[in-house]
Amino acid sequence: MIIRSCQRMFSLMENSPAAFIMSGNYKKLKTNNIHRTFFEADLKYFCKGARHCFNKYGSLESLFASTPDIWEGIALFRKTMAFGNKGFYSKHIADPLSNSACKRLHLALRWLVRREGPVDLGLWKQISPASLFIPLDLHVGRIARQLGLLDRKANDKKAVIILTEKLREFCPEDPVRYDLALFGMGALEMGVS
Repeated sequence: MIIRSCQRMFSLMENSPAAFIMSGNYKKLKTNNIHRTFFEADLKYFCKGARHCFNKYGSLESLFASTPDIWEGIALFRKTMAFGNKGFYSKHIADPLSNSACKRLHLALRWLVRREGPVDLGLWKQISPASLFIPLDLHVGRIARQLGLLDRKANDKKAVIILTEKLREFCPEDPVRYDLALFGMGALEMGVS
């Protein structure tokens, strides 16, 4: 289902996302559903915001690298995306200032920054894996608690910071390297495939 939705989105973006965004072709998007709660209007929001980010910073990597830490990078990304959309904030971009765990953004950053691992692309070179935070979801949180790595009950920003600091004790240069193992153990325990 996800692959089919991605194919639909790429088709809407004329199979050339960067050109589609920078040319402004997103203006012709309508309101049809793309995937679950993500609609063409949401894609238009992301295109307009990304165009603003690119025009202001040159790349998303440069935007994130312009801040002293990842949490500030997420806040700046959210704010810059909103600025490109006349001040409107999207429900699809978590707010680190509201104590959100920002799981999806930390997951995307993991894929973009980490250079090792079966799912990591390592495309961004300006940000060190040492600065990343664990993408905390239900599975990772449950297993971290079972292993005694986390005792906070909520899966929020504070829990992300606590767990990441604990993982930094094991590997300061790449604390997020344990994400896939924790997620996999949790998903297996729940019978998720």
